[in-house]
Amino acid sequence: MKKATGTAREIALEALRRVEDGGAYANLIVPSLLDRSSLEPADRRFVTELVYGTTRRRRACDALIDRFVSAPPDIETRRVLRLGAYQIVFGGVAPHAAVSTTVSLAPRRTRGFVNAVLRRVATTPMVWPDQPTRLSYPNWIVTTFEHEFGTEAVDCLERMNEPAPVTRRPDGYVQDLASQWVVEAVGARQGERILDTCAGPGGKSTALAATGARVVGADANATRAGLVARNAVSCGVDVEVVVADARRPPMADGSFDRVLVDAPCSGLGALRRRPDARWRVSQSDVDDLVRLQAAILESSVRLVKPGGLLAYSVCTITARESIGHRIPDGFEVVGRDGHDVPTLRDEWDDYGHGFRLAPHRTDTDGMVLVRYRRTS
Repeated sequence: MKKATGTAREIALEALRRVEDGGAYANLIVPSLLDRSSLEPADRRFVTELVYGTTRRRRACDALIDRFVSAPPDIETRRVLRLGAYQIVFGGVAPHAAVSTTVSLAPRRTRGFVNAVLRRVATTPMVWPDQPTRLSYPNWIVTTFEHEFGTEAVDCLERMNEPAPVTRRPDGYVQDLASQWVVEAVGARQGERILDTCAGPGGKSTALAATGARVVGADANATRAGLVARNAVSCGVDVEVVVADARRPPMADGSFDRVLVDAPCSGLGALRRRPDARWRVSQSDVDDLVRLQAAILESSVRLVKPGGLLAYSVCTITARESIGHRIPDGFEVVGRDGHDVPTLRDEWDDYGHGFRLAPHRTDTDGMVLVRYRRTS
């Protein structure tokens, strides 16, 4: 593989180019470029901050810039301006250093323009036109959080503009506490047969397997299924990996003690971890996801044996994608505690007939969990 060369800012600009023009995911392209670089640890951290921060604050950076632009700059010049504006206003970089180092990244023909704009950004106080621009989210996401969290919406959105803490399990696997708490709530026991219907990349499957349960990790995507297998090896656990569409699972009825449906969702609870997600997901995507989730739930309930548990989780904060789904026929809702299930941690807020983690209160991803027991 060709070695990536350049300064931290040059590599950050290349990552931004891949994200904005090539559709790359920031959380994948940044490690890839850093693995090919010879940067020192401090510079590697700086690259991550620049890419994640500039991507999160894209709308806010554009607003900072556009005050001093009479005609839209070309895409490469705008990208450089965003990178500079982020450093000056949000990144804590001394303005003179941010301006001089960023100007050198601009196309030669626009360096004077970039210099002039960034100097104005550095010396002119900003009056934000509205909350979505200041917070740097699409309007519909802000409206959604206001509907879900009311007066706490801004606190939640601001928390998700901050870097996520790194949490490691005892086996070394990096996994947000919210996901670890979902696995904990499933209550898997040694020898039980457990299905993780949407398992890739394998964080929850491997944690379930660490209890001594016999885990089947299924995923419709062969690449993601391969990640489950590799992560099982690295974590030192056994997971039976299956490539299977959760809407049409090739398993016998009633063959699992517990089933985890960690469903595909909008990911609105994990926006700090996935900086470009806020610009990828749309309201119409949520409509499609709600239909997909319903289909997966409908197919998964038959796999639970009588008396067994179905746990449904999503890394979002919306009712539509969680408690908005109807309670499956032949199932009852399991509350905060109950027979054969762990009592939920206090961090889980009551949320309809389920439970929710609020990022600004728990400093975790936002997550909704609903537990059902099969009664017939």
